[in-house]
Amino acid sequence: MSRHAFQIQGLDCAEEVAILKRELGPLVGEESLAFDVLRGKLTVSDGSVTALEIQQAVARTGMKAEPWRSTAEQDGERTRHRTLQGSLTLASGLAMITGFGTHAWLAGSVVEALGHHGGHVDEGVPWLARWIYTLAIVTGGWTIFPKALLSLRRRRPDMNLLMTVAVTGAVGIGEWFEAATVAFLFALSNALEAWSVGRARRAVESLMNLSPTTARIRDAAGEEKVLPAAEVPIGTLLLVHPGEKIPLDGRVITGVSEVDQAPITGESQPVAKEPGDDVFAGTVNGSGVLEVEATRTAEDTTLAHIVRLVEEARSQRAPSERWVERFARIYTPVVMGLALAVALLPPLLLGGAWGVWFYRALVLLVIGCPCALVISTPVSVVAALTSAARHGILVKGGAFIELPARLKAIAFDKTGTLTRGEPSVVEVVPLAEHDEAELLARAVALEARSPHPIARAILRYAREKGVSAQPAEEVQAIPGKGIGGLFAGKPFWLGSHRYLEEREQETEEIHQRLEAMSDAGQTIVVVGNDSHVCGFIAVADGLRPEAREVVAQLRRQGIGQLLLLTGDNRGTAAAVAREAGLDDVKAELLPADKVAAVEDLAKAYGEVAMVGDGVNDAPAMARASLGIAMGSAGSDAAIESADIALMADDLTKLPWLVRHSHRTLSTIRQNIGFALGLKLAVFVLATVGYASLWMAIAADMGASLIVIANGLRLLRG
Repeated sequence: MSRHAFQIQGLDCAEEVAILKRELGPLVGEESLAFDVLRGKLTVSDGSVTALEIQQAVARTGMKAEPWRSTAEQDGERTRHRTLQGSLTLASGLAMITGFGTHAWLAGSVVEALGHHGGHVDEGVPWLARWIYTLAIVTGGWTIFPKALLSLRRRRPDMNLLMTVAVTGAVGIGEWFEAATVAFLFALSNALEAWSVGRARRAVESLMNLSPTTARIRDAAGEEKVLPAAEVPIGTLLLVHPGEKIPLDGRVITGVSEVDQAPITGESQPVAKEPGDDVFAGTVNGSGVLEVEATRTAEDTTLAHIVRLVEEARSQRAPSERWVERFARIYTPVVMGLALAVALLPPLLLGGAWGVWFYRALVLLVIGCPCALVISTPVSVVAALTSAARHGILVKGGAFIELPARLKAIAFDKTGTLTRGEPSVVEVVPLAEHDEAELLARAVALEARSPHPIARAILRYAREKGVSAQPAEEVQAIPGKGIGGLFAGKPFWLGSHRYLEEREQETEEIHQRLEAMSDAGQTIVVVGNDSHVCGFIAVADGLRPEAREVVAQLRRQGIGQLLLLTGDNRGTAAAVAREAGLDDVKAELLPADKVAAVEDLAKAYGEVAMVGDGVNDAPAMARASLGIAMGSAGSDAAIESADIALMADDLTKLPWLVRHSHRTLSTIRQNIGFALGLKLAVFVLATVGYASLWMAIAADMGASLIVIANGLRLLRG
């Protein structure tokens, strides 16, 4: 089947998708259309139409379609589009401010400019101010008005038409400043939305940088070569040196090492690898040399699947239409219909005076101007977003400031989210008549030059305890097991529980104690010599001190299900979930498993949030109703894939965010209720002849000012 792929300039949200479907659907059928909002991509699988016909149809929507090209070229086009959009929005804001300043100067005072309500061509707003206000309206509505015209032509009112009606109505009654303000606010909202999606696009594209572009291989003749990773076939023998990234998914053939695979599985500690074990592209090899047989091509690696999962989750999660837009489909036609009925029916059916009823219809049209209704939501949202930013919370759009108030379940990642993200010593157990200082001294001597995270945790703990020692001599690594060397001229070793078992120095009592500590989620470092075990040191990625209180607060705020989703082992995960007070735990999950777990939660509870900090959390965060990333410690991909980032890396901001979302929703409802209620009251008065045009204008402007003031209260947080 013939396919056409296009880069769509201006495709940033579900609203544009709906517009394109309405325009292209009759041409090719909606089932032939596929949208990737994240990358701004449109794919048409109907070969009966030409690319030119599709481009012309897209152009009628006010957007622009160009053939799909290389990433670099696309980035250039996106940058130019965002620059133009940002420049027009800035010009609109500056013109609005300049116009108001000019208006106030020519009118004699700011009060005069604010208090003026037009109505006569030869009076009111000075012509110079009108021209400047017009510039603000044109630049702010440059991308809005074509879509509104299409909506009108298709007789399918949308937000763009509502905004255009609001601006036109305000101009028609002489409220030039109000018209310019509405145009600027909507342009600013669209620009911020486009910027947010653009950031997410770049983050997903940068995910593949985690995997090296080249691979060191050994050919059939036994010679080493370097090839592009994309050209390496399945079955090729890969050579991975210490500290290098593994280029492809594979299986270890020879060699023993430890691999940091946190970017893929989220495990808090490097994982021991030996022949027969699987490894993932993008993970980092430790101290040993590995020979790995490639089991997947570059386009089929686990990391590549993560990229696709993020993209698919984003495209499936089209945001619901804003309530105001849905309401506008009814509100605007109803108001126009009622005004027309008031103007025609009484004179025709009841013999009323045409002039009287036409005036009353004009009052209805004026009070029906949706300016206060349209302004009420963006002002509240902007204030809420600003307040959240002041509290160290980055919310990537108005749609996501309302979602926390609707959450019924929250899933947490473990490492770096509920825990600190780095190992620390939690217990020191000296044996064989050694004390803590002696045991730490031997461990410090052996680990003095090791870059391993566990070694750094032991050295940090020893410094806090005032213990130091000279580095051990003749230090040798025991790949995948531990390290050995001379301390004070005598041989000592340091290693894992498994290494202790291999040395056959373990007693039943020590075995049971080590097993219990492992079940509690602790990693054990054993220190000994040839004659006895000196003791062991327990290391764990400790729970954040605020985690348990945060979980309790969220439960009090009505979150019905709080659970842990992690790639770490079951023992560690269960211990952390128990300590934090969570309801459930799912462990040893790959990124696709986390996505499936989030989908199951959504089916059971509805609105679900995923809180994480790693690349492996990005697909689940994108699939959830709301993705929340730990900011300062989180990966770029997690932050950019998330809808909200806690930039201060502070979990206590999560309950604050839920409360703030409830306040925002309440304010928006108050504003909408007040705006509609006031309009309804004047509407009734106008129908029975007790409202004048000036009353309608005053009510409209008063409603706008009141909802703005109420919305700005959210700035206090």
